[in-house]
Amino acid sequence: MYTPDKNRYEKMKYNRCGDSGLLLPALSLGLWHNFGDTGVYANMEEMIFTAFDNGITHFDLANNYGPKPGSAESNFGRILKEHLPAYRDELIISTKAGYDMWEGPYGDHGSRKYLIASLDQSLRRLNLDYVDIFYHHRMDPDTPLEETMGALEQIVKSGKALYAGLSNYDGKTLEKAAAILEERHVPFVINQNCYNILDRTIEKNGLKETSFRLGKGIICFSPLAQGRLTDRYFNGIPEDSRVKTDGRFLKAEQVDGSQTDMIRKLDLIAKNRGQKMAEMALAWLLHDEAVTSVIIGASKPSQIRDNIKAIDNISFTGEELRQIDECVFPVK
Repeated sequence: MYTPDKNRYEKMKYNRCGDSGLLLPALSLGLWHNFGDTGVYANMEEMIFTAFDNGITHFDLANNYGPKPGSAESNFGRILKEHLPAYRDELIISTKAGYDMWEGPYGDHGSRKYLIASLDQSLRRLNLDYVDIFYHHRMDPDTPLEETMGALEQIVKSGKALYAGLSNYDGKTLEKAAAILEERHVPFVINQNCYNILDRTIEKNGLKETSFRLGKGIICFSPLAQGRLTDRYFNGIPEDSRVKTDGRFLKAEQVDGSQTDMIRKLDLIAKNRGQKMAEMALAWLLHDEAVTSVIIGASKPSQIRDNIKAIDNISFTGEELRQIDECVFPVK
């Protein structure tokens, strides 16, 4: 029978989510990879236990996480039921809908039909009556924004989610969505977007500035750029790497040649700070007052323990920040 570490809350830093009352751990665990039916269940258990033992209280899912779609929720729901029912009120569990999930015209995008049906399915897989945060997973230009936000309103007011979130929105659409949700008194508190040293999209599309101005939290996924912000590819592409096993999101050309040279320069900055590359990449995000939490992924418990070391040093000098930017955006 699993018993959590009694000192778990002394190991983690917790940040307020925008202007809300919700606190999130600086590091959250994402269940995008390695929690589907192709994973090893005993390893999934150990990763969840390791995360919670170290104060990670937030576990992030989506309806289509797997493979197969839905299996990450099912496996996590089994772990919750078997090992964590006494600790439900100490956990923040989030899920999403917005990408393709089932066949036909009602299993994708942002309609009221899809979002409400999807969350009902997610709750059954998770063995839960409610999730803490429910996100619309991506913008849908073909569905009126009022309809999508109305679905989030209904979901929260029905008690199936405590808070609403938006994922993969840009600043302009976020501002419109936030206005609708505020008018309807929906507790919209957080935006989830890709953000890392290499990918500054949310700085360019207005999401970061708008979110901070409106008092909404930001939680970042892909903080290590699918493994590029590590030393994993310094000596070629390992056979068990994501490039080899799943080329949908990370391509070989992204970890070759000039890219590797750039990462080596970043690695030297990290070493001068007394950190590994991955630790610095996580710390770079957490030093930003606009960022509430960073979603880490893992294939084994030791990676979670290693990533947690990042919170020990999230301070940067102006010169360090300049050097990092110069590596990514060299002056010509």
